[in-house]
Amino acid sequence: MIVNLEMIEKVAHLARLEVKDEEKQGLLNDMNNILTFMAKLNEVDTAGIDPLIYMSDEVNVLREDLVIQEMSREEGLKNAPKQDGKFFRVAKVINKP
Repeated sequence: MIVNLEMIEKVAHLARLEVKDEEKQGLLNDMNNILTFMAKLNEVDTAGIDPLIYMSDEVNVLREDLVIQEMSREEGLKNAPKQDGKFFRVAKVINKP
């Protein structure tokens, strides 16, 4: 597949990009180089090779989630500017019409 100036203009329109006339030739060369490289990659025989899903074979080591009460409710509310004994008190931020 060879990219021409008409295709550059169409792709720019679809991507909602403004491409100046002096930039089009550079884009044309870049896109043709990319497609040439991709064609070269398609020549490589990959039969019998598993697809690469992860970059390494490492497995995440996850810890068990445990609920730990490190701070009591009273300690958490101790320095709150406004509280009602159970919860923080904050200004109302949602006004329903």
